[in-house]
Amino acid sequence: MARADGAATRVDLLDAAAQVISDHGYSGLSTRLVAETAEVPLSQIHYHFGSKLDLVLAVLDKQNRTLLERQRVMFSSETPLWLQWDQACDFLEDDLRSGYVRLLHEMIAAGWSDERIASAVRSQMDGWHGLLADVARRATEELGGFHPFTAEEYATLAVSAFLGAEQLILLGFDEETMPARSALRKIGRLLKRIEERDHEALPSSALG
Repeated sequence: MARADGAATRVDLLDAAAQVISDHGYSGLSTRLVAETAEVPLSQIHYHFGSKLDLVLAVLDKQNRTLLERQRVMFSSETPLWLQWDQACDFLEDDLRSGYVRLLHEMIAAGWSDERIASAVRSQMDGWHGLLADVARRATEELGGFHPFTAEEYATLAVSAFLGAEQLILLGFDEETMPARSALRKIGRLLKRIEERDHEALPSSALG
């Protein structure tokens, strides 16, 4: 039975919409099915979100905030950077299964002809770029940086690497034809070599 208070109903609708999108994709999203899944009247969608598009953007924003915080916690740990990158690759598999990646790219495509959607997606991508730029700045302090890239350029390359790999995976390319997954993993191997090189270069007194 659906919860009665307004805030809980909004959460129920967001969860139901995420499930419907995961099962049927954005193109197959039906507000009636969302309402039925959430066990609330259809009018509640219009009351809480105003439109189908507003509901979808709210779903994407909620998922993005949750995943961005997950990544922020992971990157703030003491784990070596290359292992953090490897963990991010593991997270990608989770996000593919959840439907988040599919919805994100459907919204990216829709944003090419709709500035309102484009603005919403850019705002979310800014969060990922800012997080990775912070990671790069910390790496610069600890490892001497990723010459000749600036922190912002490194973050742009990292975001682009994941977005590009996600597109290939969503299009159904296999790993033999377009090895997107293994290519991402091997970036982690490169980071490992950089970290090990700089660790070996430190004077013994700095290694404790």
